[in-house]
Amino acid sequence: MSTARSDTATDSPPPDEAGPTGGQQKRPPVFRRLAIPEGLRPYRAPLLLYGVTKLVGLAVFAWLLEWADDFHKKEPRFGGGAHWWDVLGTWDGWWYLQVAEKGYDPKPLQPLGPGGLFTVKQDSVAFFPLYPGLIRGVSEITGLGLFGSGILISVLASFVAAAGIYAVVSTLAGVRAGTIAAGLWAVVPGAGVEWAVYSESLFVAIAAWCCYCVMKRRWVAAGLLAFLAGLNRPTSAALIGAVGLAAIVTLARRETRREHGVAGPVYAMIAAPLGLLTYVTWVGLAMGDLTAYFTLQREGWAHYFDYGAYTLDVLGNIAVGHNDYLFAFSTPDLIAVQIVLALPFLIALMLRKKPPLVLVAYTLASIVTVLGTQQMFGNTGRYLLPAFPLLLAPAAALGRLKWPSLTVFFTTAALASGWYAHYVIFELGIP
Repeated sequence: MSTARSDTATDSPPPDEAGPTGGQQKRPPVFRRLAIPEGLRPYRAPLLLYGVTKLVGLAVFAWLLEWADDFHKKEPRFGGGAHWWDVLGTWDGWWYLQVAEKGYDPKPLQPLGPGGLFTVKQDSVAFFPLYPGLIRGVSEITGLGLFGSGILISVLASFVAAAGIYAVVSTLAGVRAGTIAAGLWAVVPGAGVEWAVYSESLFVAIAAWCCYCVMKRRWVAAGLLAFLAGLNRPTSAALIGAVGLAAIVTLARRETRREHGVAGPVYAMIAAPLGLLTYVTWVGLAMGDLTAYFTLQREGWAHYFDYGAYTLDVLGNIAVGHNDYLFAFSTPDLIAVQIVLALPFLIALMLRKKPPLVLVAYTLASIVTVLGTQQMFGNTGRYLLPAFPLLLAPAAALGRLKWPSLTVFFTTAALASGWYAHYVIFELGIP
């Protein structure tokens, strides 16, 4: 009896596989939800906040462009195009796309006729190779085309940057502050270039994670990231110097030297400046003058370090209602004045949080570089995008608010950013 029952049990299908007449049915397929890796789960909220906020700002920007309808009247290279999104690939974006398409063709500096603003002809070697190189590579792989590849890289890099900002700020001030900091980076003045054919998003992605690696004493990774930053923008000098200073202090202190060793900090110090030095040297050799890159910036683009003389000139003119200064654009310049006036408070609040040395050195060097250089004053917000540690104190303060209040804040800021962070710099100035 027991054997018969055993055979019957073995031959009978499970209840959920038996049909009404005793026949077998196939078990329905089981679909499992895609699981987010454990290490990525903390980044869901900050990236969602960043992405939604950016989309709102971009939508307002698109609406303003179509409503004003001025971009149709401009040259495609200088802020125009057939569609509103074409504006995102103009100005500096045009140069990056030229490099991605044609590469570099460095020639000796070509003097221009007297009487103009520029004394030498502009050359694409002023634009560093990492970003356009990635554009070309992605275009070849995906078939998106150069413009689409540039936008794709910038958007993806902006999310990596937001994640890096979250990682740094959450380490110092908590998860809530880190999430808010990622959202704030989406609405700061100048944020319009984060999803354009500009290299800012890629640079901030590298810089944020480089600083995070230094904070965690991952010196090899920090050195490699600083090296890459040097191939992306000349302002990487601030990051390179901060990494080097942090490494020197680590080596100078006996307890940190014993804890972290010597090889890692020394490697970071050596590797960090190589990208920047290699490119600037290559430009100099290719153009027959080792100082060619700096001469080109000064005489071909009117950008050079003047110890703050230009900034003071602009502030003085705006204070008395004059516009007798280079690169005068009234609306962007007024916003830039407010940013400059806010900087001392933001710096003081940041220092009260006692952030690590690498963040302090990097932020202060970035600010000195921006305010001490003659360049388009109305783009001060854009030039300060890499100074993300300034968001530390505001994010921590906003973290004390409840989410309903934060929702109102970010909704308002996102809508407004479509104007002040996007439209103003692309249509009322030169980004």
